[in-house]
Amino acid sequence: MKKFSTYLLVMFMIVFWIIRIIITLASQLGKDFLGMVPINETFEIIILFATLLCLILIVKRKLAGAILYLALHAIYFGGDITNKLSIMANNDILTMTQSTEMMFSMLGIILPLAVLIDLLLDKNRKMNPKDKKTDWFYKNEEFDRKLDERADKNNYRTM
Repeated sequence: MKKFSTYLLVMFMIVFWIIRIIITLASQLGKDFLGMVPINETFEIIILFATLLCLILIVKRKLAGAILYLALHAIYFGGDITNKLSIMANNDILTMTQSTEMMFSMLGIILPLAVLIDLLLDKNRKMNPKDKKTDWFYKNEEFDRKLDERADKNNYRTM
């Protein structure tokens, strides 16, 4: 994780994950957080645990983590977005709670898309996983120690 954009996206992922935990926990306790409740509580809990795995894979720059993260969130939040858009298509007005839920659902789709695009645009992810601060020494042949015929080949024992 060498890019600043990746650090920012991972921080946004963690903040969004914590907010989803608070919403799920509040729903389990019989309250609501900003008027929001999970769409499906059991699937929400599964997504929360799967997000941890995706977070680790994304930090390690694995494309599978970003694809899994996008797929899970698209399945979960995509249905909610289509429901809210169909309500708006029927010339009905969304309530404040529905508008907040739609905003979080849109964020739940945009954030995984941004993570996937960030990983796809990172050219150094596979081609050059090197660190320029140390590779000049460890990858340079002229600094390797060569043994010549004058090298000491005696096996000294001290007792």
